[in-house]
Amino acid sequence: MTQSERVQQFVQSDLKSLQHIDVRDFLGIERFIKLSVITQFFPPDFAATGQLIDELVRHLEKQGVDIEVFTGQPGYAFKTAKAPTVEQSGGLKIKRSCTTQLFPQRIRGKAINGILFTLRAALYLFNAARRRNVALLTTAPPFLPVLGYLAHILFGLSYVCILYDLYPDIAIALNVLPKHHWIARIWRGVNRQVLKKAKGIIVLSPAMKRQVAAQCPEAAHKISVIHSWANPDFIVPMEKEDNWFAHQHDLVSKFTVLYSGNLGRCHDIRTMLETAQYLQDEENIQFVCIGGGAKRDELIQQVHQLGLKNFLFLPYQEKGVLPYSLTACDLSLVSVDPGMENLVAPSKLYPALATGRPVAVVCPEHSYLKQLIADGNCGSTFENTDSVGLAEFIRLLSRDRKLAEKMGQAARDYVECYFTPQVISKQYLRVLQEAML
Repeated sequence: MTQSERVQQFVQSDLKSLQHIDVRDFLGIERFIKLSVITQFFPPDFAATGQLIDELVRHLEKQGVDIEVFTGQPGYAFKTAKAPTVEQSGGLKIKRSCTTQLFPQRIRGKAINGILFTLRAALYLFNAARRRNVALLTTAPPFLPVLGYLAHILFGLSYVCILYDLYPDIAIALNVLPKHHWIARIWRGVNRQVLKKAKGIIVLSPAMKRQVAAQCPEAAHKISVIHSWANPDFIVPMEKEDNWFAHQHDLVSKFTVLYSGNLGRCHDIRTMLETAQYLQDEENIQFVCIGGGAKRDELIQQVHQLGLKNFLFLPYQEKGVLPYSLTACDLSLVSVDPGMENLVAPSKLYPALATGRPVAVVCPEHSYLKQLIADGNCGSTFENTDSVGLAEFIRLLSRDRKLAEKMGQAARDYVECYFTPQVISKQYLRVLQEAML
């Protein structure tokens, strides 16, 4: 098998459940899909899940699907504290909860907001079940798919789940919830019922599929692996010399290692910090962290305690700035903590690939990310705590710009072939088409 064939096999969605269906059964069926999409985050929020769903539904709408989105008020927006409760954007109808989110940056506030949004989404979905025939529910918040199950039981509505994160597994892995706690047992039992009745289950990586299939074997045949994506028309490679963001933050003449996105509880910051320590005497190497998250303040504190001068911290950037902030680097960094490789899939990887820069991924030994980066030939992966290896890779690329350019071009080609909204939305469409049969 050639490398190209291996890549295609790896990144394409696993839709074995469709093999017995004649493709002619799908012709034109998208015209009859009346889809409700329910997600707590949606633009003007800058949360990654909301931005992805926005691109997805707009591409599905172009393919003939009738779509209505129900979402919350912005909690992670820059200039908009309240968005219209009803909005028509092209052929897309957007309905928003009337209530503004409370303290979205705090754990307790997030939990309360999630519960309140779920209750409001229940009212919406139970009403929408009379005029919609399929619901697409995300795990933002994590208990949202339960509404699909209830709407199916009460009204016969078909539903598809997108599992961005696996709960209660993440809560258990982070020691927030004991493994054998009664809440964990009930949560797993509810999840099994939800997955059994779902018409389709979408996960973001092969590792997540194995985890879900092990917990609910009866639903294994309905699980599709569909990766996240990036819009290569929005994120376009740009020389740092031509990039105002790089000039503004004095990054043009330095080899810049960029971590952009959430520094959350599932991400490895220790390896990045130790790597920066090894490289602190390399005056031409700069680490830049853009974004927020639970570990951001911890990382800033550790950087100050160690007296490191090679870190720059910036807040989340508006969407219009992203084409410049993401390309104001020479190497993008993505990380996953040990024990999280089966539970999360970093969506920040795909925009990083689109920038035309090489990627360094810090992840556990058996992570699917190792195979993905190897097949794309677009960077390198390092096991957690291998800060020496990561430091040497950074040194290598800083001195061999032709190698960095070659890896960056491979990254860009990788995205354009397999991880665009056009490619991924067709995979989602196939799952929705099957849900109608």
